[in-house]
Amino acid sequence: MNMLSNKVAIVTGGNSGIGYAAAEALIAQGADVVIVGRRQDAVGAAVEALGERAHGLVGDVADIATHDRVAEFVKGRFGGADIYVANAGVNVIKPTQAVTISDYDSQFGINARGVFFGVQKIAPVLRDGASIILTSSIASQKVLEGHAVYAGAKAAIEAFARSWALEMKDRRIRVNIVSPGPVDTPILGKLGVPDDAREGFEAHLAKTIPLGRMGKADELGRAILFLASDQSSFITGANLPVDGGISLI
Repeated sequence: MNMLSNKVAIVTGGNSGIGYAAAEALIAQGADVVIVGRRQDAVGAAVEALGERAHGLVGDVADIATHDRVAEFVKGRFGGADIYVANAGVNVIKPTQAVTISDYDSQFGINARGVFFGVQKIAPVLRDGASIILTSSIASQKVLEGHAVYAGAKAAIEAFARSWALEMKDRRIRVNIVSPGPVDTPILGKLGVPDDAREGFEAHLAKTIPLGRMGKADELGRAILFLASDQSSFITGANLPVDGGISLI
């Protein structure tokens, strides 16, 4: 049985990695999904792969105009939405002394500002009883080398989520967080891990994770599906770590 029949979802950063896996999981359960990404080619390829219930919009979540366009599209096409997944993110790993103003502004612009104004703009379009899911990171709680700015931005959205869970309670809109640990996604390459070093990097990382391996994007997708569906109907303001237990050590 499809858990999300006749539901409409928006997933920022939905053209790859965790966002794509979330879009795939939501569509598999009957939802129409609007994915938002920065590159036309990547968004187009994702929409084609995801099928007829996928819809794409190109825009930078750090630009407030993107969120206005998303809200207008969803309202005009579907009349409203039921699920909002604020997943788009960026990470620049550097020690504090090496962080530039551009590094800082980029991470807070996408990871915090983009989430805040994305939720602000979509909230009037969300139907009562909707679900909002924010993708955070274990970095907000666990100190990781070179992650100070990223961790700060993710901690900010966790604070947003707690406030929103109470602000939106009268509309029965639930607001929750999913916090991934190390996940095998294309972002590893963006972080400077070359293809010929991937196997060794992953083997080393796996030794630090209680479950003995990196996570898979579809495992995060299923966690987001859980928080988006009525399976989690009595959960709001929660932070769900999907990290193989690494936050425990």
